[in-house]
Amino acid sequence: MTLLEPQRRGIPLPVASVASRPYWDGCNRGELCFQRCRDCYGITHTPGIVCAHCSSRALEWERSSGTGTIYSWSTVWRPQTPEFTVPYAPIIVDVDEGWQILSNLIGCEHDAIEVGHAVAVEFHRLSEEINLPYFRPV
Repeated sequence: MTLLEPQRRGIPLPVASVASRPYWDGCNRGELCFQRCRDCYGITHTPGIVCAHCSSRALEWERSSGTGTIYSWSTVWRPQTPEFTVPYAPIIVDVDEGWQILSNLIGCEHDAIEVGHAVAVEFHRLSEEINLPYFRPV
């Protein structure tokens, strides 16, 4: 059994765009954020400039509770680049506000993961600009 841990500095990092900058700024404050449309109330997690549901430009950023349940997962033993420490477990989280996020699970054994487990966000700094959201079982 192997305890899942956050990745170390040196992995490839995301680059913030104009649309995603508020998301990464939220992560740097320790806040998991998402966008909600003022017109149709649809939720968009992948940062954008128009609503994924109605194409309105009336998107606003909201702070998430950062809690949810595991929808799906996998364990990676052969990473795409050697900078990643294995194993790691990419997970899709059903966030309590009604959206999904792809992240990584930490703080449990790699063979103890189950769909439906409750998780909460935990941030880990990998650079001056990037504080990555991971999820830990609760």
